[in-house]
Amino acid sequence: MQTASSAYPFDRPVVLVAAPRSGSTLLFETLSRSTDFWTIGGESHGVFESIRQFNPQLGTSDSNALSAADATPEIVSQIRSSFFNQLRNSQGARYRGRPGPVNAAPRFLEKTPKNALRISLLNEVFPDALFVYLYRNPRENISSMIDAWQSGRFVTYRNLPGRSTPWSLLLPPGWQQHRDSSVARIAAFQWKAANTAILQELLKLGQDRWTTVSYGQQVHAPAETVRRLCEFCDVSADGILASLSAGGLKPSRYTLTLPQPEKWRKNASALREVLPDVADTVQFIRKTTQGLPEEEFDLGIDASLIDADSAAGAEYRASETDAVHRNARCHCGSGKRFKHCHGDPRQSGARQ
Repeated sequence: MQTASSAYPFDRPVVLVAAPRSGSTLLFETLSRSTDFWTIGGESHGVFESIRQFNPQLGTSDSNALSAADATPEIVSQIRSSFFNQLRNSQGARYRGRPGPVNAAPRFLEKTPKNALRISLLNEVFPDALFVYLYRNPRENISSMIDAWQSGRFVTYRNLPGRSTPWSLLLPPGWQQHRDSSVARIAAFQWKAANTAILQELLKLGQDRWTTVSYGQQVHAPAETVRRLCEFCDVSADGILASLSAGGLKPSRYTLTLPQPEKWRKNASALREVLPDVADTVQFIRKTTQGLPEEEFDLGIDASLIDADSAAGAEYRASETDAVHRNARCHCGSGKRFKHCHGDPRQSGARQ
């Protein structure tokens, strides 16, 4: 086990990597209940984008992609210190050391969707990190991303060069080619970029440093999934399992509408147009990962389902009023209401 030091104050951080809207917040909130984990309480947009050159609106970077080449000693030290100084447990108590060996290093759990494009940098910052790759069927995942774009609650950049409208969710390299694309086309591009980047980098690491889990597994078999992931991460599952027994899985803080089977059908028309764009990526994931259920790779959309698009969409949209959105707590974790945070047009979105 590593011991805490000014040079490296962590012990095997666990980084969750996934495309946006794949259920990573649910997984993060579930795993953070382990008594062994410490987090910064939310996503790490501020940690990275407070570094000027890493902020696409302020510096030299034109996307969220960061690599090992960006990991200068000064940058590595700054990122480690920023994370360490914000550590807290599931009750919100700040890290002040813990029982055990003198100066025992904390187990740190991190989750931010933009990290899908930063794995090689993170590997330099945390050379003993473990990675958990969360995969969600693109039919469901891209539909949820479309909803996120349309909600206006997930704006990350309000002013990008050559784009007249705000950008939501992560910003992959090559986004400029989609300045005028439909929301569905952009969401498919983001899903493909995130999942491709994740696997390309994880395959460079030892097999003992990463594992996979699907959205369906965490929703339909939460206890079994928790035990497996906690064994991989080498942390206690007791606190999580007790929580699951008491109240089961609860919607994550960023949930737009309550989970429902086949909710993606409301976007069936748009999905039918863009799913062929990601078919090769789905096959790549299928061939290079293990343990994911076969049904997670199903891309089929029956033409008869298209007729349900407008009716289902109207039903969901009717339940998502502007008043609810604007008065809800902001998705970024600031604690402010959305209308006073990312919903305020005077604010520039820096969180996802």
